[in-house]
Amino acid sequence: MASISKFLSSFNKDLARPNRFEVFLYPPPALIPYYNGGAAHLALRCEQAELPSRALATLDRKIGTVPVQKFPYLSMYNDINLTFIVGGDMKEKLLFDAWLELINPSSNFNFKYKNNYKTQMVIKQYDMSGNLTYNIMLIDAFPIAVSQLDLDWSNDGYHKLNVVFAYTYWTNTTLNNIGKNLGTQALSGLDNLTSKINF
Repeated sequence: MASISKFLSSFNKDLARPNRFEVFLYPPPALIPYYNGGAAHLALRCEQAELPSRALATLDRKIGTVPVQKFPYLSMYNDINLTFIVGGDMKEKLLFDAWLELINPSSNFNFKYKNNYKTQMVIKQYDMSGNLTYNIMLIDAFPIAVSQLDLDWSNDGYHKLNVVFAYTYWTNTTLNNIGKNLGTQALSGLDNLTSKINF
């Protein structure tokens, strides 16, 4: 059984905080007129986000005399929700309205090709010192729902716009960087070892 001192020693570093994040969203080129501030502006206005989930769909299968086993056959990625602070010029609302219009124009309701409206999204998590600790990229992301904005004379707050995004999959670039670093260290260690061996 672990002692209290061992338990406390496991917290020698600060905990991950949900308010230390940035989201970089790069709308398709056709929407440039609607986001003069670019990805940096949207990153500042994104008030809430999610680090997306991943799950494996499985099939039950019995082989021989062993108990039933689960076998994975499909990766599943859930949609994510982003919440944006809306400025007085309603630029954020105009952008996402235009994005949905790009996907499915209300003039004829014919859907466009995905290459015309998909994009990449980057979500970054930082520690309390501002160091990047977790970094993912959502591939082929696009909005599928833009929430309503309630109007109320008794409410003197500000609009928050919730946008739901679908995507094909996400990749953890933190793992990629760690893998590259470990690979570099391993090669460096191998070079040092071989340099000490006399052939």
